[in-house]
Amino acid sequence: MSTATAVAPLSIQDADVLVAAAHRAAEAAGVTVSVTVLDAGGHLLAFRRNDRAVLIAGETSTRKAYTALQLDTPTADLVDAVQPGGPFHTLPTALDRPLLFIAGGVPIHRDGRLIGAIGVGGGAPEQDHQFAAAAIEALA
Repeated sequence: MSTATAVAPLSIQDADVLVAAAHRAAEAAGVTVSVTVLDAGGHLLAFRRNDRAVLIAGETSTRKAYTALQLDTPTADLVDAVQPGGPFHTLPTALDRPLLFIAGGVPIHRDGRLIGAIGVGGGAPEQDHQFAAAAIEALA
């Protein structure tokens, strides 16, 4: 009989580390961002909206996090898929309206299992993705 290894869920402390690390990476690049962290159930664990970021950055970071969580893939990998004619263009998910700047959401795994997602909004798509990835590295 095999026993499954327990996977520690994403905690509020983990979420705080992720938010702080994403903001440090963004500040080092001279960019102002908003960050959203969700647990595996899609519950909001942490959110930080910077008032200097564009107003939509907070909503964007949240949508990126939900998309990364729902599809268990970095949103940077979905850019071509959400274009008109792409496989996800008509799916009734978090992709329910055009997302031209979708890169920036990254799923979070521990011991090979999905435990949450982080979304960053406010910079260029490639920057947001880099800030999210840097935050996950800080969690390791």
